[in-house]
Amino acid sequence: MITLAVDAMGGDAGLSVTVPGAVSFLKQRTDARLIMVGDDALVREALTAANAPMERIDICHASQVVAMDEPPQLALKNKKDSSMRVAINQVKEGNAQAAVSAGNTGALMATARFVLKTIPGIERPAIAKFLPSADNHMTLMLDLGANVDCSADQLMQFAVIGSELFQALYPEKGRPRIGLLNVGTEEIKGTETIKQAFELLQSSSLNFVGNVEGNAVFSGEVDVVVADGFVGNVVLKTIEGAVKFLGGAIKHEFKASLFTKAAALVAFPALKGFKNKFDPRRFNGAIFLGLRGVVVKSHGGTDATGFAYALEEAYHEARADSLDKIEQGVASQLALLAEKRLESEQAVMADNIE
Repeated sequence: MITLAVDAMGGDAGLSVTVPGAVSFLKQRTDARLIMVGDDALVREALTAANAPMERIDICHASQVVAMDEPPQLALKNKKDSSMRVAINQVKEGNAQAAVSAGNTGALMATARFVLKTIPGIERPAIAKFLPSADNHMTLMLDLGANVDCSADQLMQFAVIGSELFQALYPEKGRPRIGLLNVGTEEIKGTETIKQAFELLQSSSLNFVGNVEGNAVFSGEVDVVVADGFVGNVVLKTIEGAVKFLGGAIKHEFKASLFTKAAALVAFPALKGFKNKFDPRRFNGAIFLGLRGVVVKSHGGTDATGFAYALEEAYHEARADSLDKIEQGVASQLALLAEKRLESEQAVMADNIE
C-alpha cells in the first residue's frame, strides 16, 4: 500500500480542489492511502461531503496554513504547524512515502529542504517535470526555477538525479539520454559555466549526448534536459503560454464563419484528442529532486483533475522506490567523477614534475 501525505489546505482554492482531487485519485488507485493534513473539522466535513472512502484516509490536524504570497523564510520560521510542514513531516517520520502540496512554491521548497535535507553529494534540490514529446515520449526537464544561478558542478548533479529518476520510472527504456540545454549544439557555444558543465558530463558515465537546443524538449531525441533554474523556468512558462495561445487561436479560427464552424464539427474528434494530449492538467506535478524524501508540487491554480494528476505523479515515484535508486545512483556517479578528477590532477602533477 502506497501512502501519500496531502497538504489539504494549500493552493488557491484549498479544500474545494484538494478533496475532490484526492477522492478521484483514490478511485483510480485502490492500493493507495492518503493522510489529509489540515484543520481536522474542515477536512472531515469536506471529505464527508465528497463521499470519500474514509477507510483509506487518515486526517492529521494542522492548525496553520501558509498563504500563497507568504515569504518563504517567514513561513519556515512562523508556521511550524502549517499543513504544508506537517505533510512533509509525515515523509520524514516514515508515515508517508511522498508529500503533495499545491501551496506556495518558495515556502514548500524552503520547508522541504529544511525538514528533509538534501541527498549526500547534492548541493541544491531542483524542480523537475515530465513534458510530452514526439511519439508519446516523455522528456524530463530540470531545473525549472529553484536555482537561478548554478555552477557547473550543480548542473552535473542535476543531470545525475534526473537520469536516476528517469531510469527508476522507465527502466525498460535503458540508459537515459542526457542533453545540456544551450544556444547551439556545438561544444564551443554557451557561457563558461555551460562549457565547464559540458566537460563534466562528457567525462561522466552518464549517457550524455551533448548540447541540445530548445526544440529537443519536444523532439524525443533526449530523455533528460538539464538547465539552470532561470533558463528552465523561462522555457516552461513559454511552453505554457504557447499552448494556451494556440488553443485560443484554433478556437477563434473555427468560430470565424459558418463554414469553419461546420469544419469544426468534422474535426471535433481530432481537436478533442489534441486538447486531451496537451491538457496542462495531465502534466501537473513538479518533482523536488535532490531531497531525502519525495515531494511533489501541484500548480496552485489547478482544479481537482489537475490535483489528482499531481497525486498520481507522487504515487509513481513512491511505487518505483525512486528515492533509494536516486541516492544509490548519485553516490556511484559522484564517486566516479571524484576518481576521474583525482586521476586528472595526478596527471597534471606528473607533467609539471617532468
